[in-house]
Amino acid sequence: MLTIEEVKNIAKLARIELTPAEEKRHAETISAVLDYMKILNEVDTENIEPTSQVTGLSDVTREDAPRDCATKKELLTQMPKVSDNELVVPGVFNGEE
Repeated sequence: MLTIEEVKNIAKLARIELTPAEEKRHAETISAVLDYMKILNEVDTENIEPTSQVTGLSDVTREDAPRDCATKKELLTQMPKVSDNELVVPGVFNGEE
């Protein structure tokens, strides 16, 4: 089990302040997690291949391809300033259009 001094050191590294009750509680809970990790370390994974996903699902995204916008004319009529069928906005760096 972690000592209170070890918990205080962890809290100091994390830059958090703990009350004495929190120090005691964290000593117990962190110790429980570390004990569980010891159990997991005992599992034989020698002949197990690494996996990154186990559901069998595949990528379902569509190809990113340009296409015509059916509402372009409607959108352009709502814009404050348009030139050559494109929206005109103020310049980012010099404030000009």
